[in-house]
Amino acid sequence: MVRNVHERELPVPAGPFVDRIQELWPPQWGKQEFDRPLGVGADGGHGPIRYHCTEFKPGESITFAFRSGEGSHTLSASGNVLRHELIGHFRLGTRLRWALVTRWLHDACLEDLLDNHERAAGREPSAPARWSLWVRLVRRAFGLVSSQSARV
Repeated sequence: MVRNVHERELPVPAGPFVDRIQELWPPQWGKQEFDRPLGVGADGGHGPIRYHCTEFKPGESITFAFRSGEGSHTLSASGNVLRHELIGHFRLGTRLRWALVTRWLHDACLEDLLDNHERAAGREPSAPARWSLWVRLVRRAFGLVSSQSARV
């Protein structure tokens, strides 16, 4: 099993920011789009990552299941803390891809997302996310280079 957690303390209550995930999604990671308004049953994702919404409690949490059926990810709020948790029950090939490539891209994407949430909450992140050399190389190898991806 893979468990990956990212948290950010905001200067205000985090609840309203759960509902703003699409608005604050970092565009350099592919637009987050769904086939209907965000809520249970919405099907979509970002770039090649496909998932559907299985639970949505406005102002509290939103959970998406991967279309592959291999896991889920949840954005939730508790007090001033915004938390993203990915739980994966990956097959061997997916576990290897996660360890070598996906995890690094996922971590960079989530830190960019949490930076955007923090800015929207009225505070510049004290240590804004920076992409590692590995993330930049992998993005380039997969043709994900954009004008915004030159961040170091």
